Amino acid sequence: MKFRRSERIIDMTHYLLEHPHQLVSLTLFAERFGSAKSSISEDLAIIKETFEKRGIGTLQTVPGAAGGVKFYARVDKKTAKNFIAELCRQIENPGRLLPGGYLYIMDLLGNPSTINKIGKLLASAYADKKIDAVMTVAAKGIPIAHAIAAHLNVPVVVVRRDSKVTEGSTVSINYVSGSTKRIQAMVLSKRSLKEGSKVLLVDDFMKGGGTINGMISLLAEFNASVAGIAVLVEAEYPDCLIDDYISLVKLQNVNEKDAAISVVEGNYFIKNNEFLQGESE
Repeated sequence: MKFRRSERIIDMTHYLLEHPHQLVSLTLFAERFGSAKSSISEDLAIIKETFEKRGIGTLQTVPGAAGGVKFYARVDKKTAKNFIAELCRQIENPGRLLPGGYLYIMDLLGNPSTINKIGKLLASAYADKKIDAVMTVAAKGIPIAHAIAAHLNVPVVVVRRDSKVTEGSTVSINYVSGSTKRIQAMVLSKRSLKEGSKVLLVDDFMKGGGTINGMISLLAEFNASVAGIAVLVEAEYPDCLIDDYISLVKLQNVNEKDAAISVVEGNYFIKNNEFLQGESE
């Protein structure tokens, strides 16, 4: 069966979007469509140009007999700005205020469209880094971690506060909460993470940085290293234990008495500016 170019491009686009960060050989597409590799290369050039123009992502060509093409998710600056502005607007709703200066955001984390966009923005910031896994602490960080991991095509590792019999043997550490200064525990199954892994740490809400710091200590038990730190919401906190991270939103001020919340952009554009694509047309 002979495929028209338009059919090939649609099918290849879908395949690449479904397999991010995966090396796809030109042979696979050539055999799939019964087309010459030269035709496939021309198709991929069209897809790459369109992806970059529309702020969807980019394709990286790997030369050689064992080479092929990889899709990396990217976000254009205008799209990122608009989305984060809308996120700030939603988070500023006084009805989200919880005791202790925390915010209710489970509705955002449970919205498939919103969480996918959050994942794409944070994943694009680390698209050029070697990442073997995405780690977070149960429970609110889990949807963010899965959304990021889907765009990076890597597994998710979930740290828990206590061990479960279904996880087998575990590694446990104690850490000090950055905001409350209380000693808390973290537990991770020994089978969850390979030794020497490069790990992206994820937190839904960072105040004192104790949770992130605890995960860093846990990584040391696996001889693993930090590839990056991604945060959805960071709070204004003078003695935060973490200084190298990327955040989408910053909680600047909370007035519990007046039920007022002040939210601004996080440091996403400061930390990630060199990797953001130009504005889409």
